[in-house]
Amino acid sequence: MAIEKRLLVIEDEPAILTFLRSSLEKTGWEILEARTGSVGLETAAGKKPGVILLDLGLPDQDGFAVLKSLRQWTSVPVIIISARGQEFDKVRGLNAGADDYLTKPFGVAELMARLRVALRHAERGEKDAPPIYEHAGLKVDLVARRVWLRKKEIHLSPLQYDVLAVLVKHAGRVVLHAQLMKEVWGQDRDVTPEAIRIFVHQLRHKIESDPVRPRCLKTEPGVGYRLESPDD
Repeated sequence: MAIEKRLLVIEDEPAILTFLRSSLEKTGWEILEARTGSVGLETAAGKKPGVILLDLGLPDQDGFAVLKSLRQWTSVPVIIISARGQEFDKVRGLNAGADDYLTKPFGVAELMARLRVALRHAERGEKDAPPIYEHAGLKVDLVARRVWLRKKEIHLSPLQYDVLAVLVKHAGRVVLHAQLMKEVWGQDRDVTPEAIRIFVHQLRHKIESDPVRPRCLKTEPGVGYRLESPDD
């Protein structure tokens, strides 16, 4: 069953609310507004939104507290929208259970792409990722463990493939450094973010048509990596 395009915006800035309503309603989204964290929690429980946009700077409580409360009873996708662009805040939000993070100001196209990803993850629930990933000339078959670039098969080391497979499984979402370390190297291995950066740099030169301007494997500075959604 498809998740309804009902968006709850927990945000107290009138200009942002107006921008979101005017931009999204014409694309079929139903917009619910909550200008405080407490009202947001009540609305989330009563209206069952498909996605939540959550500002961190709310008048009655910090957005992280709202996120913590939400994650006690719902897995609805939550995208943080905030003027706080520091790496610490991004990592904290994603570790606390947010599905994504957008730094203000942001454009409609980027927001729509993130919302589409959030809806797909909500519809899949806990199901596995699709076994075939295709985007910008890159194709990954998770069943056959094969990779192609522009229809030409490329060969990765086992570790390079494992990193790519983790990113494919979470396509469209940020994979934190710590999450990548845990899923690929395990908790007992001492792997630094710098070592991962070098590793991803090498991987990018194999899977991107233009590694300098990557279209698939993007870096979220200081946070982790995102493999672009195959449908965007």
